[in-house]
Amino acid sequence: MKYYKIALFYSYFGSGYSLMSYPKWVAAIFGIGEIVNQNYLIVLGGAAIFFATCIIVGWWYINSGFFEAMQEVTNKHNLLAKEIRNSKIFKGKR
Repeated sequence: MKYYKIALFYSYFGSGYSLMSYPKWVAAIFGIGEIVNQNYLIVLGGAAIFFATCIIVGWWYINSGFFEAMQEVTNKHNLLAKEIRNSKIFKGKR
């Protein structure tokens, strides 16, 4: 597992980024306003804070058990998962 830590970091960021999709637009509008005023340092600082927030939210999402709960909800409505759970092979292993 040579690239496990990189993949884990990527998973944290990707999960956090997807959960932060709506607040991202608030930050983008703020950033556009600051660029108009030529406050580039504030925009870069905001981008760094947003990046760190994505990592923290993604870490929480994966490590709190919320990710498993979301997967279970998805599996509940997935036809293939329903068929597998109702199959003779799987029923004997519960």
